[in-house]
Amino acid sequence: MKPISNLQFSIFNLFPLLAPALLLVSCAGYQLGVNKPASLQRVQTISVPMFANSTLHPRAEALATSAVADAFIQDGTYRLAKTDHADAVLEGSLKSITYTAIRGTRRDTLLPEELANTVTIEWTLRDAKDPTKVLASGESSGTSQLFVSSNLQTARNNALPEALEHAGEALVSRLSNGY
Repeated sequence: MKPISNLQFSIFNLFPLLAPALLLVSCAGYQLGVNKPASLQRVQTISVPMFANSTLHPRAEALATSAVADAFIQDGTYRLAKTDHADAVLEGSLKSITYTAIRGTRRDTLLPEELANTVTIEWTLRDAKDPTKVLASGESSGTSQLFVSSNLQTARNNALPEALEHAGEALVSRLSNGY
């Protein structure tokens, strides 16, 4: 059997001391828990009243409000509360619903086979105690796809909740993570 050199012996002795240091350095810059933007650190609860609807789609404001509330619940950074018990109030408006052709038929390029449905929600987060103080604001959009069928209106109605869900997730991500 070969004798262990002094260099190998000193490395084996230092390993128990270096292992915790290496573990701590590997997590540098990461933080466990919630990483709220600095302006929203004191906000724990948010009220989400019914959004306004600037589009011609009936009852779309109810779908948008529900999608945003569901996104808050899934994210878990903020709790939902009634307006009189909330730290902040999220006011929103469904600004637009647009359809763009993704794919057309070979013989008639003006007749689409598949459409993209893009919704835009304009929102403002206000302090519940002082509604003149705006904590954050912006626009969030979401997209879904649908195939053109014999009943285009039904296809559009079925694709709308998915697009609103994506817009709600983008909105909540902006408030929870800052981006």
